[in-house]
Amino acid sequence: MQRLEYLTDCKECSLSQEIKCNMCPICMTQKVMKGKWKLPIIWLLKDNTLRFSEIQKSIPNVTQTYLSKQLKSLENDQLVIRKSYNQIPPKVEYSLSATGKDFIKVLDYMNVWGISYIQKYIMPLREE
Repeated sequence: MQRLEYLTDCKECSLSQEIKCNMCPICMTQKVMKGKWKLPIIWLLKDNTLRFSEIQKSIPNVTQTYLSKQLKSLENDQLVIRKSYNQIPPKVEYSLSATGKDFIKVLDYMNVWGISYIQKYIMPLREE
């Protein structure tokens, strides 16, 4: 299980105990969110329950295999709920768990920071 790997990584970390106390929560967040498409997937699910194909259409550059791995990882980390319907053709829906919904607060702050960064550093480059 993925979360056990995170625990092993933390136990093997060579940082001093003092630094670990300050860095472990950030490091753990980074480990859980590692992956190019995890943040966009969570952002897409913040207000919606979506089917796999809807997520894939919203992220045009992601391959089916990689999207599937990212969703499975988010499910294993308790951020996404996968609901499978027993029908033909198969129907699978994804939504955020309570933990995933809590993480939206982090993404909201990242969104505000990103807008500020773009306005301050990227937009002036376009004007040059």
